[in-house]
Amino acid sequence: MKKQHLTIVARILVKEEHRESVKAELMKLLDVTRAEEGNISYDLHQDNENPNLFLFHERWVNQEYLQKHSQSAHFVQFQKATEGKLEDFTVHKMTEIEN
Repeated sequence: MKKQHLTIVARILVKEEHRESVKAELMKLLDVTRAEEGNISYDLHQDNENPNLFLFHERWVNQEYLQKHSQSAHFVQFQKATEGKLEDFTVHKMTEIEN
């Protein structure tokens, strides 16, 4: 039986005038989050047509590890640093469909 990991797709739309500062804050999350217990993958993408649109594709062992991440010092710092700089931040919690 395949393990049912939690997949997160986070869509972050940044106000254009804050694109570079928010991108820098997003980049700060990469290594520290990848080192977190329970993280399987944590990948950041930038849209090819709209450079203000970023997407995280994340995989976590389970919801409990994601919850710990959302309360981590580095994620709380990211939220403070980007306050008022985002148009939208949408998180989709998903489970892979087995074939």
